[in-house]
Amino acid sequence: MTEANAKDYWESLHRKSYGLQSVGYVGVGTPFNAWMYRLRRRVFRQAVSPFIPARDNLEILDVGSGTGFYLDRWRELGFRSIHASDVSEVAVQRLRERYPTCEVAQLDIGDESAPTLGRRFDVVSIMDVLFHITSDRRYERAFANLASLVKPNGLLVFSENFVHQRNPREAQQVNRSLAEIEFLLRKMGFEPLARRPMFVLMNYPVDSTSRVHRLCWRALVLAMVAWNGLGAVLGAVLYPLELALVARLKEGPSTELMLCRRLPDP
Repeated sequence: MTEANAKDYWESLHRKSYGLQSVGYVGVGTPFNAWMYRLRRRVFRQAVSPFIPARDNLEILDVGSGTGFYLDRWRELGFRSIHASDVSEVAVQRLRERYPTCEVAQLDIGDESAPTLGRRFDVVSIMDVLFHITSDRRYERAFANLASLVKPNGLLVFSENFVHQRNPREAQQVNRSLAEIEFLLRKMGFEPLARRPMFVLMNYPVDSTSRVHRLCWRALVLAMVAWNGLGAVLGAVLYPLELALVARLKEGPSTELMLCRRLPDP
């Protein structure tokens, strides 16, 4: 997918239906996506809190803010100086309406020219965005741009799939390996600090070698596509199991969250 097509893809989704159904798992409906985001909220808060004990006067930038889900999470954690950004004009406009006290910029993190936001930030988050950058050149550029936005000794918080096996490239998503991502992080001056699963059962098991696991997930998706209301029941059943699994496992078969420290400039 080209740069222009990627931007058009997100513009089209946001114009059609601006909400969880446009930024979440497409097709399964709002009920199940609501449970997925409830799980994201718990994992994010538990993973981030230990690494940022002091929160006074810290500046946060969220990249790919979409509907503002992670802006709300930063506010819940006690931060006040929060900045938003998105590649979509629709998302930027809606974010400015919903968060009038928040500075919102239109930003393509994979663009060749470094972002010019006029400052660096103590913490930068970019959640469920990077695996949608299908160009390898733009993917590497995204990490270079992120490095330019994070202060020395600041934190980068992001989600990726960190696969351990080869995966086919898709039109809107590329799943890259843990080794490739860690190589880029170190190349751009980041030190990985922690990684933990965000999902085990409630998302496509992209990094699972179990054919049964994949078939079960596809069956669940087909059922929810046929009847979105089923997602409310499935989410309620799976959610407590997910909480136990993501707390226990060090790696998961799906999306994971990683925290990195920006090393001091040479």
